[in-house]
Amino acid sequence: MESIQRRLLALLVSLMVGVASVPASAEENLDDQVNNRPTATAMLGDAILARPLLLVLTAGGTAVFLASLPFSALGGNVTEAGKMLVVGPAKQTFVRCLGCTAIQHEWRDKQVAGSETASN
Repeated sequence: MESIQRRLLALLVSLMVGVASVPASAEENLDDQVNNRPTATAMLGDAILARPLLLVLTAGGTAVFLASLPFSALGGNVTEAGKMLVVGPAKQTFVRCLGCTAIQHEWRDKQVAGSETASN
């Protein structure tokens, strides 16, 4: 009976410590979202999962673009097809900041453009 009480006490203490640490991490995540900064978890997921998948998507989009090029040329929309199938995925793969969503990346670009015009 005594070992069950010790285990329950240990479980209760660990739950209290875990609950006490949640507000601090929630506040940090809220600050990152407000200031449009990617979190470390977002960067890790982007580097390990999203970028390799986007690289495959870029290669696949290029292959589809090349295969459909005669039809796009006949339809007069080569530029639009190239932007959607090749340029868009390539920008997301190689240009977007690590861990940023598309909206965060646009916000960062606006900040950089604003600071460049202010310094000139």
